[in-house]
Amino acid sequence: METVRFRPLFGRVLAVIVCVIAVLGVAGFFIAGDLAGAARYAWPVLLVGVLAWALYLRPELIIEEHGITVVNVFRTYFVPWPAIQHIETRFAVTLHTSDGKVSVWASPAPGRHGATRVTRSDFTGISGSAYGKAGSLRPGDALTTESGAAAHILRLHWEKLRDAGMFEHGVEPGSVRVTWHSATIAAMIALLVASLVGLLL
Repeated sequence: METVRFRPLFGRVLAVIVCVIAVLGVAGFFIAGDLAGAARYAWPVLLVGVLAWALYLRPELIIEEHGITVVNVFRTYFVPWPAIQHIETRFAVTLHTSDGKVSVWASPAPGRHGATRVTRSDFTGISGSAYGKAGSLRPGDALTTESGAAAHILRLHWEKLRDAGMFEHGVEPGSVRVTWHSATIAAMIALLVASLVGLLL
């Protein structure tokens, strides 16, 4: 299968706008020659920019032939196909694996208002494993939603591999790999501390 990537458009646009404003805000202190102001207020402005990048720009879902990569705010997961037991869309696309749940920050389910716009036709052609007990479906399963579109591609390939007997040998314990974003976490902590110190000066 071809590699498929999911990154919410709204989140990317919002993050870029916030980051640009943050950079311009910090630059403004130096252009105005206000070094004292920069020492106090540049840190929280930069913190807001980093948070916007980490929360809305960095998260990504990458679907590939050999597995799924989920880039969230603080961690990146690699999930091989055999490790997946179930895929749901209650709050976001969530992979139920042999090692626990992996929520996909980049594929949120629609909110209350978005759910009211979902119609029966939005579920046409949905994969079989999307149905819950008594044939129930969630608004997040609708193919016209971010969560539904991502979950549909995941389910179709997972079902194809399952039906071909590719999961018969099971999966090794610990096959889901997790990588912490240590640099991002350290940057956030450093900027938070610097912000508190600057504001208390």
